[in-house]
Amino acid sequence: MLTIYHNPRCSKSRQTLQLLEENNQDVTVVEYLKTPLNETKINELLGLLNISPIEMMRTKEAEFKEQNLKDASNEVLIAAMVNTPKLIERPIVTNGNTAVIGRPPENVLTLF
Repeated sequence: MLTIYHNPRCSKSRQTLQLLEENNQDVTVVEYLKTPLNETKINELLGLLNISPIEMMRTKEAEFKEQNLKDASNEVLIAAMVNTPKLIERPIVTNGNTAVIGRPPENVLTLF
């Protein structure tokens, strides 16, 4: 079972979900803007992705600049993702023990 942390307004997120469905994958969809992720879940995803918080962020969003996050600590970056879910890179797809960011969407093919 795969889980996609999805933003339906994002074309890459929509393309990734479509790719999963075309490959007959059972997918749980989590719209993280409607159901924000807590600190524990963000840390879990960071571990599965094996990346730093800044690598899981949309650094070109206005909110990133407005919150002055460029040189922020990991703790501050994680708190920013909790408080401003729009800053989370999308989509993220997990298969339980590993995860990928669906940019490009074909990245998810490594999960199955």
